Amino acid sequence: MTFIWPMLLLTLILVPLLLGAYLWLLRRRKKMAVSYANLALVKQAMKKGPSWRRHVPPALMLVALALMLFASARPVAIVQLPSNKQVIMLAMDVSGSMRATDVEPTRIVAAQNAAKAFLKDLPRHVRVGIVAFAGTAQVAQLPTLSREDLVTAIDRFQLQRGTATGNGIVLALATLFPDDGIDIGQMTWGKPQTKAKSLDDAAKEKKDVAPVAPGSYTSAAIIMLTDGQRTTGVDPMEAAKMAADRGVRVYTVGVGTTSGETIGFEGWSMRVRLDEDTLKQIANRTAAEYFYAGTAADLKKVYNTLSTRLALEKKETEISGIFALIAAVFAMFSGGLSLAWFGRVM
Repeated sequence: MTFIWPMLLLTLILVPLLLGAYLWLLRRRKKMAVSYANLALVKQAMKKGPSWRRHVPPALMLVALALMLFASARPVAIVQLPSNKQVIMLAMDVSGSMRATDVEPTRIVAAQNAAKAFLKDLPRHVRVGIVAFAGTAQVAQLPTLSREDLVTAIDRFQLQRGTATGNGIVLALATLFPDDGIDIGQMTWGKPQTKAKSLDDAAKEKKDVAPVAPGSYTSAAIIMLTDGQRTTGVDPMEAAKMAADRGVRVYTVGVGTTSGETIGFEGWSMRVRLDEDTLKQIANRTAAEYFYAGTAADLKKVYNTLSTRLALEKKETEISGIFALIAAVFAMFSGGLSLAWFGRVM
């Protein structure tokens, strides 16, 4: 905890001074009582109620004063608050492997349903964009507050050949940082893996990006849902490095099973398995988390967990109002007890 006006903490010295003054008044009152000629009247007056009661209201008022003086220094702490400027990019796999039925009814349908449930539970002030990727990546919906537009974009998904997981991440970054000079045009279908470096270098040639701590950018996050089996495009680890250098977390959600399934697609037959290792590496590189979704129910549960986590962000916030409120409560209790017990505000 830090303070905006730390010098005002010196005013807390008034608290022990007031406590000393109160104790001095009590002693002075006892000495005056001894000087009375009729000690019977003094004893009778002191039997009107428990002696501890008369100390409770002043004690509460002293605590209230200490809290108000503490609040005057304007304390600042790191707390979790709802984000009012957050953007979430959903990078969703629409490759042919998503037609596999190891997640009922199919991987793609389960992913679409889970994404819609995620949008429903997400706070309305969070903007969401969608990137769909297969052999190439494209922006299905720019970041928006309209949940209807997002649902429409999700329903329009059409499965295509290839899986360029790295392209999905890079295009999401280009949408989040349009001024960074990330050349989306270089992400053509079938580029060799080594082109990932030239893509990052080309972006930095236009605008130097000073690397920051991974996960330090709290205004945006990427959620990538895929089976993780990259077949073409940008190296996903190079794409993860680009995200990490900008502080953007890439949460990965693995849909499907590690045993996989053999599917037929446009005359081709292939075995599609969940590549958990790559998805875990992407999440770890960007200080995010990997989630396994083996069934449709697991997938929905993962998205519900993410919506809760991504709705909050940690930031420095002045909390003097909290201490002032507690001080007011103590002051009210002090006055209320004084009226109830003694018929007056002490």
